[in-house]
Amino acid sequence: MQKPFMRIPYTGPLPPPIIVPRNANTTTGAISALTKFLFPPSSSRLSPPPGTHAHTVLLTGAGVSVASGLADYRGTAGTYTLNKTYRPIYYNEFTSNHEARKRYWARSFLGWTNLHKARPNDAHLAIRELGKQGLVSTVITQNVDSFHPIAHPDLPTVELHGYLRSLVCIQCGNHLPRKDFQKSLSMLNPQWAAFLAEMLETGALDSENPDERRKKGLKTNPDGDADVPGAPYTTFKYPACPTCLANPPILSDGSRSIVELDANGAWSPTSTAGVLKPAVVMFGESIAAEVKIAAEEAVDNASKILVIGSSLATYSAWRLVKRAKERSMPIGVLNLGGVRGEDSFYGETKVGNDGSLGVRCSESADKILPLVVRNLELTATTG
Repeated sequence: MQKPFMRIPYTGPLPPPIIVPRNANTTTGAISALTKFLFPPSSSRLSPPPGTHAHTVLLTGAGVSVASGLADYRGTAGTYTLNKTYRPIYYNEFTSNHEARKRYWARSFLGWTNLHKARPNDAHLAIRELGKQGLVSTVITQNVDSFHPIAHPDLPTVELHGYLRSLVCIQCGNHLPRKDFQKSLSMLNPQWAAFLAEMLETGALDSENPDERRKKGLKTNPDGDADVPGAPYTTFKYPACPTCLANPPILSDGSRSIVELDANGAWSPTSTAGVLKPAVVMFGESIAAEVKIAAEEAVDNASKILVIGSSLATYSAWRLVKRAKERSMPIGVLNLGGVRGEDSFYGETKVGNDGSLGVRCSESADKILPLVVRNLELTATTG
């Protein structure tokens, strides 16, 4: 029986970036190296192994969405970088603790507005073009913002850690659109809704600058929530799963569950079912078997892997690159700052490598990927 993938954060120090090839330390050199990496092989020396295709699979992280106004985790303005005490909620904590869920949904209520109005940036659109050129087969993303399927619906996306666009009931598995849930939260929490309106009016959620948000009393995080230090989270209320409320499910012990509402119409702690969670893989939660298999097959069916905007700090993502390494696939990394275990990816890279055998550059994805796309178009035209 295969071990499940689990979303576990890596908290150790990250190494400085290893630049490969050496001339990739400039923007021009990085564009050239990434072009060589992505361009189809022209010699048998670079031909893909039997049973695979001459395509690259992409593995993206929070760094891809920074230009859309969202925070990342470990960048220069990332959540872990600026807030050393930040601790994400874990699955067991969410499922077992009513107060923890209040805090989570209050923060999510405030942060959802910014995420909902954010849009894919130039990095996502450049990835769409790489798909159209036939150079990329699949995108595996750790991001939960849905920008990849929005930007390139015809290029397959495996959402490794789920998505925030809907919720799922822990007991019955019913899905609910996040925008409908947001309306319910607003109705149940009029004072919080007024506070959110005030935040919107002051522009605290409009600034893409995390420093400006903090000045206005907000800390935003990559998973779509916003923290207001000192806020009365214990007063927050959240709805019950409507399916469980209408027809309480049978529990594992064979008894029928209880789903009750309090005087305000919110989920009551006397309930034994009806708990909704975001359709994301929380830290400490296992990735669904079908998603794990889809990600592994995407790696196995490609000839190269390119990591974009990720430090590979979660084991579920790092393991996919390790899998590619074990299959002797060329590995590319486009990420600002260090990457977990990157020294092991390039230790055997041959002298004279121009990027086709492996590339590592420290550049902003939204700035460099459109230039790489343009360079690939010119390369294809000139032969």
